[in-house]
Amino acid sequence: MKKPTSAGAGALGEFTLRGLLIGVVITVIFTAANVYFGLKAGITFSTSIPAAVISMAILRSLRGATIQENNIVQTVASAAGTLSSIIFVLPGLVIVGWWTGFPFWMSFTVCAAGGILGVMYTIPLRRALVTHSDLPYPEGVACAEVLKVGSGSARNEDIEKVEAGGAGLKAVVWGSIVSAAFYIIVQTHLFASDVARYFRFGGGDEANRASVSGFDFSLSFALFAIGHLVGLSVGLAMLVGALIAWGWGIPYFTALHPAAGAAAEVAQAAWSHYVRYVGAGAIGVAAIWTLCTLVRPVLAGLSGAIAASRVRKAGQAHTMPRTEHDIPIGMVALVSLLCLGPVLWLFWHFALISGLSAKVWLLAVGGVIFVAIMGFLVSAVCGYMAGLIGSSNSPLSGIGILVVVVCALLLVFEVKSQFPAAAGKALVAFALFVTAVVFAVASIANNNLQDLKTGQLVDATPSKQQWALVVGVIAGALVIPPVLDLVNHAYGFLGAPGVDPARALPAPQAGLISALAEGVIQRNIDWSALAVGGLIGAATIGVDELLGRTVKRARLPPLAVGLGIYLPTMSTLMIVVGSIVGWAFNRHAARGPRPETLRQLGVLLASGLIVGESLLGVVFAAAVAFSGNPAPIALVGEHFATASMWLGGIAFALIVWLLYRWIARLARD
Repeated sequence: MKKPTSAGAGALGEFTLRGLLIGVVITVIFTAANVYFGLKAGITFSTSIPAAVISMAILRSLRGATIQENNIVQTVASAAGTLSSIIFVLPGLVIVGWWTGFPFWMSFTVCAAGGILGVMYTIPLRRALVTHSDLPYPEGVACAEVLKVGSGSARNEDIEKVEAGGAGLKAVVWGSIVSAAFYIIVQTHLFASDVARYFRFGGGDEANRASVSGFDFSLSFALFAIGHLVGLSVGLAMLVGALIAWGWGIPYFTALHPAAGAAAEVAQAAWSHYVRYVGAGAIGVAAIWTLCTLVRPVLAGLSGAIAASRVRKAGQAHTMPRTEHDIPIGMVALVSLLCLGPVLWLFWHFALISGLSAKVWLLAVGGVIFVAIMGFLVSAVCGYMAGLIGSSNSPLSGIGILVVVVCALLLVFEVKSQFPAAAGKALVAFALFVTAVVFAVASIANNNLQDLKTGQLVDATPSKQQWALVVGVIAGALVIPPVLDLVNHAYGFLGAPGVDPARALPAPQAGLISALAEGVIQRNIDWSALAVGGLIGAATIGVDELLGRTVKRARLPPLAVGLGIYLPTMSTLMIVVGSIVGWAFNRHAARGPRPETLRQLGVLLASGLIVGESLLGVVFAAAVAFSGNPAPIALVGEHFATASMWLGGIAFALIVWLLYRWIARLARD
C-alpha cells in the first residue's frame, strides 16, 4: 500500500466507490450480528478494528490501495458497532406493550435521522476534542496503528527500523492470534470467561441475609488492552468507582433491602436496581461538569469551523491543509435541518396515532427542540467519553437513562395533567420514542470522534470521513429494523406481553430504560439513588480539581469514576489491570535504550489483542444467531466451572507475562 502523504485531496485514493461498497457490506454483516448479540448479552462490539483488518486483506490484492482508503472502509463499517446500540432503547416500545413489531419506516427514520444528526453535531467538536485535545482515544489510536502497520508506515527513524524488520507487524499479528485463540478456548468452556467471587459478610448467612459483595474479572484481552491504552489515571479512577460500588454500595443496599438467594444473585440484583442508578447520577453530574469545561474549546472549534467556511467562500480552500477540511459549517446546518424535518413528522405522526392528538403540535415541536438541544449536549459528552475510555466501553445506556428521565419529567410537568389517566401508557411510549432519536444521535457521536482521531493519525481528510459515516449510518439503519423484527418474532424480549421467558432475549438496557420511563410517568420512581450518585459525582469533581492544582500529574477523571460505579466489574476491573500493567511496562521501557520503540510495540501489541477478540466476537455472535445455541462450541458443562476458572485465570496471567517479555526482546533485536 502507499504511505500517507500530505498531498492534495485529489492525489489520494481515499473516498472511492470500492471502499464504500466494501464498508457497506461489512456494515450490513456486523450490524446484524451486533443487534442479536447486544440483545442477548447486553453489549455490542466495536467494529472499526475488525473492519480495518478485513479491508486491508481485501484491498491489499487490489491496485492503488492506500491507507486512507482503508480508513474510509473502517469509518463506514464503524456504524455497525455504534448505531446498533439503538437496541438499548427501541425494543422498550415492545416491552411496554406499545408495539408488537418494528414498523420499518418509523424505525429506519429514527436510526437514520438521529445517526446523521450525530455526525453533524460532532463536526464542530472535532477541533476541540480531537485536534487540540490530549484525550487518549484508545480504540482510535489502536485502529490507526493497525492501519499503519498494515501499510508499512512509520513515524520516526527508530520506529521505522523496527517496522522495517517486521517487529511492528509481528506484534499486531501475534497479539491478534493469541487473543483470538484464547477467545475460542473460552467459548469451549475449558477456560472460564471470568474469575468471579461473591460472598456474604458481617457474621450472616443466607438465612439471615447479611450484606453481600464480590468481584468479577473478565478474562478479556480486549479489555486488558484498552486498559493499557487509556493509561493509569483513567484506570485508577475506574477502580475508585468500582470500590465505591462494591465496597460500599452493594453491601449497603443488600443490608438495607435484604433478599434470599445465592450471593451472586443478590449482589447483581442490588447492582441492577440501586447501584446502577447511583452510577447514572454520578455520570450525570460529571457529564454536566464536562459540558461546562468544554464550553470554551467548543466555541473555539465553532469559530474555527466558521473561519474555515469563510476561507472556502473566498475561493482559498486550497490554502488550508487537507487534514483540516471538514464538511462546511453551512452544509452542516443545512443537513441538520433536513434531518429534523423527518423527526418532526415522526413525532407528529406518533402522537397522532397514540391518542395524544389534543397536544400533537406541542409534542411534535417540543420533541424536535428537545432532540436538537439534548442531542448536541450528549454528542459533546459521548465524544469526550469515547476519547477517555473508547467507544466500546462508553456507558451509552447511562446516557439513555438520563435522557429518558429528563424527557419523561418534561412530559409529566407540561402535558400529563391535560390527558386522562388512561393516556399514561401513550406518554411512556412517546418518551421512549423521543429518547430513541436522541440515543441514535449519542451512539454515532460516541463513534465519530474516535474515527476522526484515527483519521488524524493516518493523514486522512475529515470531510471524507464524515460523509463516509453518513453512508454507514444509512446502511446500518436499513438493516436494524428487519433484524429486530426477526429476533422479536423468533424469541421476543424479556418482560414483553405474552413472551415465553425461557426463550426471550434479555434486552437488559431496553428493559431498564422502559421501566424508568414508566416509573417517572407514573410517579413511583425512587430518586434517592440518583441523588446519592450526584453527590458522589460532585465530590469527585472537587477532588479532581484539587489534584489538578496541587499534584498536577495525578488526576481523578470524574466521568471515569462514574463509569466505575455504573458498569459491572466484569467490564471495569480488567481495564484497571491493563492500565496498571501498561503503566509498569512503560516505566520499564523508559529505563531501556530504546524507550519509544518499546512503548510503540506495547501499543501495537494492545491493538492486536483488541483486533483478535473483536473479530472472533463478531464471528461468534453470528454463529450464535444462526445456530440458536448460546454455546455452540462448548465442550464441557457446569461441572467443570471451578476448574475452568483456575485454568483460565492462570493461563491469562501467564500469557500476559510471556507477551510483554516477547515484545521486550523484539525491541532489543
